[in-house]
Amino acid sequence: MAAEIVNPRSDSGTESAPEEPFDPAFALHRGGKMAIQATVPIRDKDDLSLAYTPGVAKVCTAIAEQPELVHDYTWKSQVVAVVTDGTAVLGLGDIGPEASLPVMEGKAILFKQFGGVDAVPIALATTDVDEIVETVVRLAPSFGGVNLEDISAPRCFEIERKLQERLDIPVFHDDQHGTAVVTLAALRNAAKLTGRGLGELRAVISGAGAAGVAIAKFLLEAGIGDVAVADRKGIVSADREDLTPVKRELAEITNRAGQSGSLETALAGADVFIGVSGGTVPEPAVASMAPGAFVFAMANPNPEVHPDVAHRYAAVVATGRSDYPNQINNVLAFPGIFAGALQVRASRITEGMKIAAANALADVVGDALAADYVIPSPFDERVAPAVTAAVAAAARAEGVARR
Repeated sequence: MAAEIVNPRSDSGTESAPEEPFDPAFALHRGGKMAIQATVPIRDKDDLSLAYTPGVAKVCTAIAEQPELVHDYTWKSQVVAVVTDGTAVLGLGDIGPEASLPVMEGKAILFKQFGGVDAVPIALATTDVDEIVETVVRLAPSFGGVNLEDISAPRCFEIERKLQERLDIPVFHDDQHGTAVVTLAALRNAAKLTGRGLGELRAVISGAGAAGVAIAKFLLEAGIGDVAVADRKGIVSADREDLTPVKRELAEITNRAGQSGSLETALAGADVFIGVSGGTVPEPAVASMAPGAFVFAMANPNPEVHPDVAHRYAAVVATGRSDYPNQINNVLAFPGIFAGALQVRASRITEGMKIAAANALADVVGDALAADYVIPSPFDERVAPAVTAAVAAAARAEGVARR
């Protein structure tokens, strides 16, 4: 049901109900949070004839003859489609495409504010995998990249894979990879702070959805010693018979220690806890972790482990909230990753480009590294340029750059 901010008097002149308290969130969102703005003036008929007909025909003809010119004479290489079906929106779940639009607008303005990248929210009225894929493929000529957003697992994995197979522009599911990149950056610095390498760490991830699966795979790619993933039924292990295809694949590459049982079982002696599931981890389970452990409890608004509890046992604590130190925030990653990919007209975003982004993000912290500062603030102006440059360089090194 739509919320009313103001209850005006009725036409009959009778008193209405008292006015609702002013809500700044509704006030800010009224009319939407973004607009299209021209980059060229149209002051007279000469400007009009250049920006539109007849001048535009020359540019169209040139692009028809040399399709690659679309990158030079349109905004294609500067714009990303932010695509959702509204099935996994923030902590709200399946609220539908219309209700997802405020979040997608928010994502678009973050692209612009933090990466200088234009983005267009696209909320689709379908949850069918093939329909989503076909729709995005048909929209793709207008965009330099596709950011998939708030699409529920396990469909998000299939949608991303099919789009990557069919398109020659970057396709990136931020709920998976943006979270993984920022997590790795924070983990690298936490390990550095405590004099350890990634290869010495055993991590436990609570949550086997989009973020949990992506983080597990990415940490293994980066060289972590071991990682186990737990869902509602316990550790994702090869001896379970209730696994989805995605979790079965995960069981084959994770949990080298061969553990089975509950999340609490996995946490005993673990070096790292990464929470992307919600719920609450009992304090005794946190206390059972190895000395000098790291607790990254990223559920919003309520972390899986409250920071006050985590600090009793952990050397480094991170959350997904902005009111605590070490916020694991995707805005640290996706604007720079797309800016770097678009800058070199990359055909895709590789694992090497994501690792380069994580390393660059970690390096921004530099000599200021401390237990309450293993990851920079989203408002640190060094972040986006550092990530952009690192991703562009990695794209060239991996042969996916086209300029």
